[in-house]
Amino acid sequence: MPESMLMAGFLLLAAALLLIIIDLFVPSMGVLLLTAVVVAVAGVVCLWMHDTVSGLIGTGIVIFGGPALALLFLQIMPYTPVGRRLVLGAPSPEERTSPPPKDKAAVEAAAQVGKEGLVVTALRPVGTIRIGESSYDALAESQVIAAGTRVKVIGVVDGTTLRVRPL
Repeated sequence: MPESMLMAGFLLLAAALLLIIIDLFVPSMGVLLLTAVVVAVAGVVCLWMHDTVSGLIGTGIVIFGGPALALLFLQIMPYTPVGRRLVLGAPSPEERTSPPPKDKAAVEAAAQVGKEGLVVTALRPVGTIRIGESSYDALAESQVIAAGTRVKVIGVVDGTTLRVRPL
């Protein structure tokens, strides 16, 4: 019986360490860490049941190894996939490589940059312009632009509204 307590104590401490390592990669909101603490305490109790020396060794491992492991955990966490999302708020690699979806109107509006058009309704600062046969919502760059004025598209605002300035 005493030898089985020694073995159980060290196996429980190893299981606690494994749970902490798993928590680096699996978001558990603290459940795995809390479980690791409970398992570590159970391991120390088993070691104390074996004998005093084993209990002191197990207690020392938990008291001194726990904070050291916590510091190591904090050093490694920002470099794990979960850590990048939780600590740094960085997008995942999939989010960084895929362009944001654009609708047809946004693509068409972006294609108008650099073109010239005619103001249909006065831009105060928003109105309508015509480029070729198509009409677009437009935003005057800095001032009111009267109807009938020739303008140049200098950018796109909010996906489909063209930013213009008079020629």
